[in-house]
Amino acid sequence: MPRVKRGTKRRANRAKTLKLASGYFLTKSKLYRSAQEAVERALKFAYTGRKQKKRQFRSLWIVRIGAAAREVGLSYSQFMHGLKLAGIELDRKVLAETATADAAQFAKIAEAAKTALAGVQ
Repeated sequence: MPRVKRGTKRRANRAKTLKLASGYFLTKSKLYRSAQEAVERALKFAYTGRKQKKRQFRSLWIVRIGAAAREVGLSYSQFMHGLKLAGIELDRKVLAETATADAAQFAKIAEAAKTALAGVQ
């Protein structure tokens, strides 16, 4: 079996890591070992950050929908329950966008939810 020396591959991998670490403070952007630790840590934070972003946006949408629902006389939970009873399948992102951009359309959706809630009681 031939002997393998990793000259170009090793250099390429290290260059890639150092490129990712450019802009980091002091040795974290200059020395390979420090840069590798910093980049791995940063990538870990980026991964968890992408998950947290989804949670935070859902929370924001719920706050916006709740505020718009209160203006038409419903709580958030009543509004969502009324939508389910009315058979309206809009996700929270679309509902929040409608609540902020088009109040008249949101009022129509809320009326449908109210009538569905009234029909159950």
